[in-house]
Amino acid sequence: MIRVLALFSGSLASRIAARLVQQHPDVESVCLLHFRSPFSREPEDLRGLAKSEWAGSAFRTQSLKREFRRLIDLDCSGGFKLAESCAKCRHLLLHRAAKYMERTGAEYLVTGEIPGLHGVSGETLQHLEDECGLSGKVLRPLFARTPSRLPANLKSWAKCSGTLRDPDRDPWLERLAESMGLDISDTMSSSARCKLTLPGFGERVTRLFSEPGFSLNELRLLDFPLFYGIRPDTKLVVAMNEQEKRELQNLFLPTDLRVYTAAPHGPMTLVRTGWNERSVGGREEVIEIAARITATHIDGDSNMLCPIYYRFENQNERLLVNVLPFGSCKQIADLEGVEVVPLCATPIPAV
Repeated sequence: MIRVLALFSGSLASRIAARLVQQHPDVESVCLLHFRSPFSREPEDLRGLAKSEWAGSAFRTQSLKREFRRLIDLDCSGGFKLAESCAKCRHLLLHRAAKYMERTGAEYLVTGEIPGLHGVSGETLQHLEDECGLSGKVLRPLFARTPSRLPANLKSWAKCSGTLRDPDRDPWLERLAESMGLDISDTMSSSARCKLTLPGFGERVTRLFSEPGFSLNELRLLDFPLFYGIRPDTKLVVAMNEQEKRELQNLFLPTDLRVYTAAPHGPMTLVRTGWNERSVGGREEVIEIAARITATHIDGDSNMLCPIYYRFENQNERLLVNVLPFGSCKQIADLEGVEVVPLCATPIPAV
């Protein structure tokens, strides 16, 4: 009997692939392995999902925090490339999974990869598994012409040839899940889980990676739809709703500036820059721009002065400034030295 390791993200594709292999008569046990990445949203109860759908199967998690810089691929001009970054991510997952297989004695690795997803071809996947010493050991049931049909030999699922299927246009995954008795909800599909698939996020990360040093805290700031970069080193993030404000609250550092409105439900802004390297006039300029940007995101008259409070996190003193909002968000983007990289407005995930 055969022991198998399954890469488990919580997506419908990964759940279906693991279940298909688990049903094969030659398989004795399936261990689920989940990788946590700074670029991925985490399901709120992934462990509970694994426990409910795979009672008795082992569920393990590992972090990719130390390797997250290796997940980004840039072209010769420094631009972001999603397909190449997806390939880098797969290479890292396969490499880490191969080591875990050695520890646990698993003979095969299962993935829920779909042919052609995000531009990664079967040939590329074959090359990646060869590089990781997993040639012929990676099972991809969703590459099969008829995924629901169990092959006589497990190795039949190790072939990287498959017909391109688009889950967004053809709900074949849902149909397959229903036939297997799985809940068809898929809140953790690759497009919902991986932040790099969001239009604009990869470009934001590219800008961050060009800085000489940065932290995971700064990486998390990129999650917010309203993110402004002000040359040379200022980051400004506006949280609009209560959920965003709760998330932003956890990211303030002692030297950050908090900017907020007199109204209890107005926007809240985090401002981060090298305050000590700025002159008094330079500090006042950053504070005024931050206050005006915050005021711009209040529904109100753009021709009226708006009271805005601000304070540094490591100080108790709260100050007030009255500013005029910018006429529109476009006017903010047109400011000299201000960089705005649009991002799809998606909910900030629970931590």
